[in-house]
Amino acid sequence: MTPVSEKARRAGVAVMIGRSNVGKSTLLNALVGTKIAIITPKPQTTRMSIHGIVTRDQAQIIFVDTPGVLKKTRDTLTKKMAESIKDSLDGVDVLLYVVDPTRGIGEEQRYALKRVRNEAVSKILVINKIDLKNPAHLQEYRALKEQFDDLVEVSALQHTHIEDLVQKIIPLLPEGEFFYPEYQLTNIPNRLWMAELIREKLFLRLRQELPYSTNVEVTALEERENGVLYIAASILTTSERYQRMIIGKQGHVVKEIGKTARREMEVATNRKIFLDLDVRVDPHWMERLY
Repeated sequence: MTPVSEKARRAGVAVMIGRSNVGKSTLLNALVGTKIAIITPKPQTTRMSIHGIVTRDQAQIIFVDTPGVLKKTRDTLTKKMAESIKDSLDGVDVLLYVVDPTRGIGEEQRYALKRVRNEAVSKILVINKIDLKNPAHLQEYRALKEQFDDLVEVSALQHTHIEDLVQKIIPLLPEGEFFYPEYQLTNIPNRLWMAELIREKLFLRLRQELPYSTNVEVTALEERENGVLYIAASILTTSERYQRMIIGKQGHVVKEIGKTARREMEVATNRKIFLDLDVRVDPHWMERLY
């Protein structure tokens, strides 16, 4: 007698695509259950594809958060961000098209929709921010349902219907073994996560004053006495004017950025951290980003 086999495992990749500031990074963090993608009010904060791993009993989903869709590539940075989106769509199993019902369907949205239609994979329309009262364009987006295999309305901020979305994705994944251990939540290296966290605090502190031509690189990561983790990082910008802005009078601004970043790192890692920040002018940092 042939034994009854266990339910087959499923594993695959679900890529989130949509224009900037629709809440993809917040959604990724809600799906994973912890913060792995930085969040700021500044559009185009996400510059690279960030992976979050969600594992259930017999399924594993690799979620990929991409930069907001760009119709025009204005400079080296936005060109590389657009290339990052294109690369993320290779080998994808499910495409999540995330929209913000407080904003209407404009030129950028139509461009994103066109890109989604051209992908021959399962597609789910994800309407975010349903915690908001009577979003002005909700019905406009609901009308797009026929162009997708499914529709899920969520609030990434309030974690509403997040598990519903996970359960909608699982049947669309191919059968196969898990890509990562069940306890792993992301494939982001520690240095990159730390650099991104510092960059988040940088954007939150300076907001509209800060140009996109700013990046963070972790240059040293080492264990020291008494269990202290020493982290050295450089904030890179393209001109001395921005360097002065980031440093601030008597170093006040960069000290504040370092203090808030260090506190969050200590909570996340449950250990004492010494964070050593410097601010350098490097007009060529974009060329090394990807």
